Amino acid sequence: MATTKRERQKAARREKIARQQAEAKRRQKLRRAVIVGILAVVVVGTGALIFSGGSSTTSTTTTTTTMATTTTMASTTTTMAGTTSSTTTAPSTTTTVAAAAAAWSAVATPQAAGKAGVAPTVVVPTSAAPTTPERSDLIVGTGAAAKAGDKLTVQYVLATYSSHKVVQSSWTGSPFNFTLGAGQVITGWDQGLVGMKVGGRRELVLPPSYGYGASSPGSGIAANDTLIFVVDLLKIG
Repeated sequence: MATTKRERQKAARREKIARQQAEAKRRQKLRRAVIVGILAVVVVGTGALIFSGGSSTTSTTTTTTTMATTTTMASTTTTMAGTTSSTTTAPSTTTTVAAAAAAWSAVATPQAAGKAGVAPTVVVPTSAAPTTPERSDLIVGTGAAAKAGDKLTVQYVLATYSSHKVVQSSWTGSPFNFTLGAGQVITGWDQGLVGMKVGGRRELVLPPSYGYGASSPGSGIAANDTLIFVVDLLKIG
C-alpha cells in the first residue's frame, strides 16, 4: 500500500511538473506572438509612412510647348483681280524670316507715274530680276500713313518677270480690301505698303520670298517668280 501511495505521489509530482512545463511553454509562445505582433505593427506602420510620404511628394511635370512659327503668304491671288479665288502655299519659315530681315531699296527702273484714278501702265524691265525687295512711291498721297492693323482699300496691277506682261488687274473689277499686317496677303504687301497715304501710288518689286515662293498660284505666275505690283491706295479704314 505504501508503495502504491508513493507511486501516486511521484506520478502527481510528474504531472504537476509537466503542467508547469506546458504552462511555461505556453507563456513563452504567447510572449513570442506578442513580440512578433508588435514588430509587424512597427514594420507595417513604417512602410505606410514611407509610402504615404512618397505619394504626397509633388511631381513636377515640365511641358515643353513647341511654338510653330508659320508665315501666311497671300491667300488671295486671283481674287485680288476680281475673278476666281485660289489658295497658295506659303514658302518655308526659314525663307520668310530671311526675307523679313532684308532691307528694302528703291526700284531700280520705276514705272511711269501715270495719273491718279487711271490704271497705270506697267512694263517689265528686260534686265535680270532683282534678288532683294524694292519699293518706290510713284505718286505721294496725303493724310495719315498706313500701318499694321489698318483696313486698306486699293487698286493694283500685277506683272511678272516670267511672263513679261500684266497678268492681273483689279481695275477691271472691284477694288481690293484687306487688313495690313494680318497675313491676309503676301509678305511683300504686308511690309511694302506700310507708310502709304491715301491717293498715293506705289510700285513694289518682289522676289519669290516676298511673293508666292515656289508655288504657282495662277496663270502667268511661275514658281519662284519675281513680281511687279503698282498699287493705288484709295482708303484707310
